[in-house]
Amino acid sequence: MTASIESEAQQRDNVGRAAVVANAGGVRRDRSKRITPGRVLVLLALSACTVVFIYPFVWLVSASFKTRAEVFDNRLIPKTFTLDNYVQVWQEAPMLLWLGNTLLVTVLAALTVTISSSLVAWGFSYFRWPGRNAVFGLVLATMMLPGAVTMIPTFLIWNALGLTGTLYPLWAGNLFGSAFYIFLLRQFFLGLPRELFEAARIDGANNWRIFAQIALPLTKPAIVVTLLFEFQAAWTDLMRPLIYLRDPETFTIPRGLKTLVDQFGFGGEFRWEIIVTAGVLTTLPMVILFFLGQKHFVEGIATTGSKG
Repeated sequence: MTASIESEAQQRDNVGRAAVVANAGGVRRDRSKRITPGRVLVLLALSACTVVFIYPFVWLVSASFKTRAEVFDNRLIPKTFTLDNYVQVWQEAPMLLWLGNTLLVTVLAALTVTISSSLVAWGFSYFRWPGRNAVFGLVLATMMLPGAVTMIPTFLIWNALGLTGTLYPLWAGNLFGSAFYIFLLRQFFLGLPRELFEAARIDGANNWRIFAQIALPLTKPAIVVTLLFEFQAAWTDLMRPLIYLRDPETFTIPRGLKTLVDQFGFGGEFRWEIIVTAGVLTTLPMVILFFLGQKHFVEGIATTGSKG
C-alpha cells in the first residue's frame, strides 16, 4: 500500500517536471520568435542584398522578352512582350552545338578534377610519410602563381602535342588535380574518425576499398561542392576557349557569346536583344544546377575545414 502511494507520487513528480521542461521550452521558442529591432534590421539588410544580387539576372530575363527598341528601357515588365528573340537566337547562332560542346567539356572537367583531387587529398590526409606537410605546402604554393605566368608554357605544351584547336586543353589538365580542391577535400577527410578506417583495415579492407567504400561516401557534401565549383568554372570559362579554339564548330558557350557580342554588339548590328537572350540561355543551367545541389553545397561549405 505504502509502496503504491510512493510510486504514484513519484509519477506525479515526473509528470510535473516534464510539464515544467515543456513549458520552459515553449517560452524559449516564443522568445526566439519574438520580433526585435535587431532582427528586423538583419532581415532588411539581407533583403536588400538579395535584391542587389538578383536584379541583374531579373533584368536580363526581362530584356530577353523585349523588342530591339525597348531592350534598354529598364522596365522589369516588358511594354511589348515578344518571344521572337528566343526563335532568332537559334537561327543566328549554332546554340545547340555550343551547348553540347560546353556540356561535354564541363562534365569531363568536373569529373576528372574531382577524382584526381580526391585521390591526392586522401593521400595527404590518411597516409603518414616523411615530408608530407612540406609537399602539401608546395601544392598550396601553386595557388599563388597567377594564371598569366603559366599561360604561355601551357600553350606550348598543348601545341607540341598537336591538340590546339581541340577541346582537350579545356579539360584534360584537370587529370592532375587542383590545389584548391585538394585542400578542400583534405580538410574534410581529416574530419573523419581515423578509428573507422583502422577497423575496416582489421576486417581485411585494402586501401582502395577503404577510400572508395568508406571515405568517399562520408565526404559526399565536399564532393558535391567540388563538382559544383568546377562545373561552374568550366561552364563560364572564356580565357582558354579564346586561346585554343578557332573553329566555330568547337566553340563553347562563352566563346560563342564573345562571337555574338562582336557580331551584334559594339561595332556590329546593335541587336542586343539577341545577346541578352543568349545570356539567359547560358545562365539558366547554372541556376537549375545550384538549386538541385544547394543542400549538399551549403552542408559542404559549412563543414569543410572544421578540422585541420
